[in-house]
Amino acid sequence: MSDEKPAVLVEARDGVQVITINRPEARNALNGAVARGIAAAVDELDASDELWVGVLTGAGGTFSSGMDLKGFLAGDLPLVEGRGLGGITERPPRKPLIGAVEGYAVAGGFELLLACDLVVASETAKLGVPEVKRGLVAGAGAAMLLPQRIPPAIALEMLLTGDPITAARAAELGLVNRLTPEGGALDGALALAAAIAANGPLAVATTKQVALESPDWSHAERWHKQGEMMQPVFFSADAQEGATAFAEKRPPRWTGK
Repeated sequence: MSDEKPAVLVEARDGVQVITINRPEARNALNGAVARGIAAAVDELDASDELWVGVLTGAGGTFSSGMDLKGFLAGDLPLVEGRGLGGITERPPRKPLIGAVEGYAVAGGFELLLACDLVVASETAKLGVPEVKRGLVAGAGAAMLLPQRIPPAIALEMLLTGDPITAARAAELGLVNRLTPEGGALDGALALAAAIAANGPLAVATTKQVALESPDWSHAERWHKQGEMMQPVFFSADAQEGATAFAEKRPPRWTGK
């Protein structure tokens, strides 16, 4: 029986799945075991009828320092085929995912955050993409996505200098949703997750899908595509429950169906 600790910890808390990168001795550097663990966790999140929102965080006061360079040199890559770095950068979960950041979220760790829909960070956290300092390109999403999330000139400054920014600056730029005192990022993320999980899960997942996919739709097709996505939600049991609960002045009891 192996006593090796798991690279990723997963637990459920009142409809919220908490995924913790569990390599604090390596500043939660990403290796193959971490990538596979995160991928398996978000598969469980999307498949579950009892989990509505995910929270991704790191153990020991650090989110993630990025790819494990020792593992990289040994051929242990933190990738999952067709899903990207950490198992989520190319194919994030269908349900909402919130990043909870303490300490550093840099390099590949920062790119994991870009795969999250929302970010809660402690006031002492730092975020950045230092790949150019190592002669590398931020190819797990940052070079493509960061200029879409914050002003392009600021994104280029981060990408081309490799210098990190504070969580407060990231919040000013709209990259971080909520700031917390040091040590409070997970609790802050759980509070935000609870606010989302209180809503209709089908409606939440479809709203996320429309919000993320609609920028690629043409003007002629946008209403048709949105209608196709919305129709199953409109005729769902949850939609009936939402209206009934409102009329009866009680909290809704969602089933995700």
